[in-house]
Amino acid sequence: MPASQELIGAYQEHLILVRNLSDNSVKGYISDLESFIAYLSTVGIDEIKDIDLRNLRGWLSSLSDRGVARNTLARRIVSIRAFTYWAASNGWLTEDVGQQLVLPKTQRGLPEVLDISEAEIVLASMEQKYGEEPSALNARNLAMIEVLYSSGIRISELCGLDLASIDYSRGTARVLGKGDKERTVPLGEPALDTLRRYIEKYRGELAREISGSAVFLGARGKRIDARTARDVVYEATSAVGIHMGPHGLRHSAATHLLEGGADLRIVQEILGHSSLQTTQIYTHVSPERLQRAYKDAHPRA
Repeated sequence: MPASQELIGAYQEHLILVRNLSDNSVKGYISDLESFIAYLSTVGIDEIKDIDLRNLRGWLSSLSDRGVARNTLARRIVSIRAFTYWAASNGWLTEDVGQQLVLPKTQRGLPEVLDISEAEIVLASMEQKYGEEPSALNARNLAMIEVLYSSGIRISELCGLDLASIDYSRGTARVLGKGDKERTVPLGEPALDTLRRYIEKYRGELAREISGSAVFLGARGKRIDARTARDVVYEATSAVGIHMGPHGLRHSAATHLLEGGADLRIVQEILGHSSLQTTQIYTHVSPERLQRAYKDAHPRA
């Protein structure tokens, strides 16, 4: 590919100057692009403008055949989608051929549960969209998805968040759940970071007199409604080729907590379940965790 060095150089400049990525992130994106270009030469593609979706899938398939881990494949899907978006926006491609590239679907024990790799690509895709177009709505949407997945709160609880609900020093948020019961839920660092960035840098662009103290605002300044928030979740999860709503994201968060070793009663408290029996449904989608516990505990395992 004669123009490959020019292409790589232009993309690297974009990553550094426009997206302001760290050195390690830039190296990762460029390494993935170089890997893709090397693959294209093996299948007789000489010009980047000639690539199509089959070439992207072929490259990922070749990586999978070489034993590349699923988590790594998920990251590379995000990486190559970021590249095709940029390439189409800057005239290297006539269309964004990576737009419909998704992770292959996997078998699940129950419907509407992301595995960890899928959750990573959903979040990375939202981060990519914000990185390419750092608008108030994209910053808001990224923060919403991060908070939902980090905390497992209900969509109504997300919409009801007020500015005073967030405690950055403790890494928590106060939410008002069913029956007007208030509880405190933990938030991870990525959720806190995206939330702080949205509130400090972008919320003011959406705020109006009617906004009050609501954290998440709609395009016209009102507190965001559940329907709009659901649409954001549907759009985010489309990155892995599924149509999942907020409950599925909550279900996924609970499942991943249990798979990571969290105590069932702690998960009950985080989710705001009045009965432990309700929380126990999530143990049915964690066979790996049960298998690990069995092998650790049973003398004949």
